[in-house]
Amino acid sequence: MSSRQGGKAKPLKAPKKADKVLDEDDLAFKEKQKKEAAELKALKDKAGQKGPMGGAGIKKSGKK
Repeated sequence: MSSRQGGKAKPLKAPKKADKVLDEDDLAFKEKQKKEAAELKALKDKAGQKGPMGGAGIKKSGKK
């Protein structure tokens, strides 16, 4: 009898990523992204409080 490996083979482990050295430009960019995301979230919350915008939907004519 031959030995057979049953099931799915385990994937090889990926090497660990090296830590990036962030300079001032990268830190400023990340801070800007965080600020924009916070503003966008605030706008979404504010827009969600009110009812539907427009609300026209499909208009039906009175004619038959």
